[in-house]
Amino acid sequence: MYYSKFFDVPRYRVIQRITPIDELSVLGKELGVRIFVKRDDLLDLALGGNKIRKLEFIFGDVLRKNADTVITTGAYHSNHARLTAAFARKTGRDVYLVLTPPGSKDSKDLRGNLLIDRLFDAKIIDAKDPDEAEKIMREIASELERRGRRPYIISRGGAMAPGVLGYAYAMFEILQQLYEMNIKPDYIVAATGTGATQAGLLLGKILTGLDSKIIGISVGRKADYLIEKIYELVFEGARYLNVDIRFSRDEIIVYDDYTFGGYGVINKDLVKVISDVAFKETILLDPVYTGKAMTGLIDLVNKNVIKKGSNILFIHTGGTPILFQYQEIISKYLEEIKRE
Repeated sequence: MYYSKFFDVPRYRVIQRITPIDELSVLGKELGVRIFVKRDDLLDLALGGNKIRKLEFIFGDVLRKNADTVITTGAYHSNHARLTAAFARKTGRDVYLVLTPPGSKDSKDLRGNLLIDRLFDAKIIDAKDPDEAEKIMREIASELERRGRRPYIISRGGAMAPGVLGYAYAMFEILQQLYEMNIKPDYIVAATGTGATQAGLLLGKILTGLDSKIIGISVGRKADYLIEKIYELVFEGARYLNVDIRFSRDEIIVYDDYTFGGYGVINKDLVKVISDVAFKETILLDPVYTGKAMTGLIDLVNKNVIKKGSNILFIHTGGTPILFQYQEIISKYLEEIKRE
């Protein structure tokens, strides 16, 4: 019943295949659990990542409103900015990216997502922080409107009603895959930045009737803030989809113990997890999102918060280009790890 509701909302489809679910057998055996990974790092467009699922529905709304320019914001290493630029190129829209620290803005040393933004010919504007970025986005939109253009502002990380639908819809795909594998997940774990991915997973959990626990690992923000934001986003997504739901804040689980001091902060412990997972499972994690999420998953299992013997589904939200954007600091810690 709920699945058919997605036919009533606009979607600009770029995803042409179902991403696989792989098992991390070595790491799982070491921890005493089974860990499965939904490989959304392998989504089709521009090096993949979770933002593709959100942007399909956001750009459905962009096209419905006949907007000719999109404006968004993120850090200099932003996956969301990269993929917004890719969607803009696919649909023939102009794109403005208002980018903030952390990350390198040195145009003489373009790498990672910032290099890809340039390849897509995005118009990049610097801002000192997210508050200034929001102001600049509004100013750009106002100026474009005065010139007769039709701008569309996309919230940071796609944290807006259409964006929530990306992972609400994905939950139907995930559930079908797990059913065919005869796996019932006890926990679903993902990185939580702006909250839209976790909100979508929670909305999808409600719509599918799945009773797994959805755990978000904050990559920077405090849990209390994220819980309120996710709560709002779940209902915004439900209203956009035109469904009535019952949902409580108590169902939102966020851990903010694995930020390593803040968003974009990288240390040796984090790089050690990234290195271990690469060596044992040939899975590449990034130092801003998935590396922190996996660190949280491992620690929660070791503390028995996630119970031994459990089935865990880890959502790989992508971010591979960030490895190259932070290659110096990652290389430094790798050398220290090797010497130990």
